Amino acid sequence: MPNTLAEIIRRQIESGGPISVEAYWNLCLAHPEHGYYIKKDPLGAGGDFTTAPEISQLFGEMIGVWVAEEWHRLGSSKKLHLVECGPGRGMLMADLLRIAGMIPDFAASLHVHLVETSPSLREKQSAALSFWQKDIIWRESLADLPSDAPIVFIGNEFLDALPIRQYVRSGNDWRERLIGFEDKFLFLLGNKIDAVDMPDAEDGAIFEVSPARQQVIDEMAARIKKQGGAILMIDYGHSKSGVGDTFQAVQKHEFANVLENQGDVDLTSHIDFARLALDILNQEIVVTLCTQDEFLRRVGVMQRAEQLKKNATVKQAEGIDAALHRFLDDDQMGTLFKVLEARS
Repeated sequence: MPNTLAEIIRRQIESGGPISVEAYWNLCLAHPEHGYYIKKDPLGAGGDFTTAPEISQLFGEMIGVWVAEEWHRLGSSKKLHLVECGPGRGMLMADLLRIAGMIPDFAASLHVHLVETSPSLREKQSAALSFWQKDIIWRESLADLPSDAPIVFIGNEFLDALPIRQYVRSGNDWRERLIGFEDKFLFLLGNKIDAVDMPDAEDGAIFEVSPARQQVIDEMAARIKKQGGAILMIDYGHSKSGVGDTFQAVQKHEFANVLENQGDVDLTSHIDFARLALDILNQEIVVTLCTQDEFLRRVGVMQRAEQLKKNATVKQAEGIDAALHRFLDDDQMGTLFKVLEARS
């Protein structure tokens, strides 16, 4: 069966010339009919990847503890807008809200907003959150959010879905990495660019930037500065800016070719947390970075795990230990995943 999206991208390149990695990424993931996130549910064992909330309730519960602490820090406001960006199947929010239900005043304060563009995932989120007695509002973008109360943003593996641009060191110059078509899709070099903000690097090195990620973080930071609030973003990435090609595709839990099977593979890259943190600091907002291991231990994951194991079967206890291994260990998610926190 021919790949319709590949044909659409090919025709666009043939009519207008090579396109940026950013433009290619947006077409592959967000084309209104054939985009990856528009037409399928990518999560779980039968999908292309598994996120932390799908592994264990512990993850969402710890995010719930963190949000409750922020609510208390904000004066136990009678109204708090809780915004999850890229909520997957709704598992994280479901576990968070169950924790919230243990603190009646906290639960009563919450006005939940889900920023989600995928129709199929919206349906799954609605089903997962059907127990919540208050309205949940789906939003197309951050611009649609209200400004009448403090606001807390959370996102797990949300930023990595936003596109990047890539630049290649070519001799003494930097050139944008483009995607063209010559019997097949391939990478090409564009014209040289103004290299004022580019790092020193060897010939052939690749440097990645993400205007889309920076714009989202800037919007969140402006919101919490104006309304009061906090930001919590968890994703894989690096805490120091540097060169390197992290553009990759994932299909059925395996790495795939980024230039094949357009619309049927997930595209992703590592987050430059240092750059995002600098953007927030420039708005005079307090920001911290740590590993997922450090964050989860700090908010009490070990204590909660022991509490759950007291009433667990042997098999359930083994599952809890396996989840801790996935979340915390260096050879799993523990140090690869970073946590960005920002507070007004």
